[in-house]
Amino acid sequence: MLAGFFYISAPILATGQPSVVTPAQLIRSEILGYTSQYWVYKPAGYDSESELPVLFLSDGAWYMDPGNMPQVLDSLISAQLIEPVVAVFLDARIPENVRLNRRTGQFFCNQKYIEFYKKELIPTIDQEYKTRKDRSARTIAGLSFGGLNSACFGLHANDVIQGIAMQSPATHPVRTIHQAYQDSVLLPIRIFLSSGDHKDNEAQTRKFRDILQEKGYPLKYIEVPFAHNWENWGPLLDDFLLYFYGTGNR
Repeated sequence: MLAGFFYISAPILATGQPSVVTPAQLIRSEILGYTSQYWVYKPAGYDSESELPVLFLSDGAWYMDPGNMPQVLDSLISAQLIEPVVAVFLDARIPENVRLNRRTGQFFCNQKYIEFYKKELIPTIDQEYKTRKDRSARTIAGLSFGGLNSACFGLHANDVIQGIAMQSPATHPVRTIHQAYQDSVLLPIRIFLSSGDHKDNEAQTRKFRDILQEKGYPLKYIEVPFAHNWENWGPLLDDFLLYFYGTGNR
């Protein structure tokens, strides 16, 4: 939690090219049978870069507002605290009616949703943006049910994604998730896990932390004195970005 970085907008870099968040883009999934929308953050100086790592954000609209993730990325990149990164903000809401949300149908270890990432979304992003086409350069992050979704990807999509970020994962809809990690071989993933210390499913998250530590996963765990809200999640955005993309200049 870097003081002074959360809400600061970054200056334009020496290239003169500022960061950009694209307009909403649509992707039609043959696997899911419907269309989703997403936005892509391109860091300042993107045109002079090549093969950047990629961060996929479940509930992407929330990570933009109220999460302010583009501003956090700007601040950390401009200060050279993290390497430049492309961020994909995937929206779980129905594009034609954003009052309706598909997240409960997507985030509970839905195998079709995972296949959509593997066979449709990731190849599309790799084709259209300057990405490093390697699992070690990809991270997926989510909060609450989105955190559960990240845990599911750790189990079922570790062949295409290495970084697993879980903010306050609400794991109760998939009651076997902890046991699945307990019973599996050590998977080739790195994990960020965080929780509030009250009204945040903290007992289950601590249990998950203990399982992951006992298994020997590379793990950064943070617990903060807040509940299940953005007072908890917002100030931890820089923590997981530094964990996965830090330059060592802190």
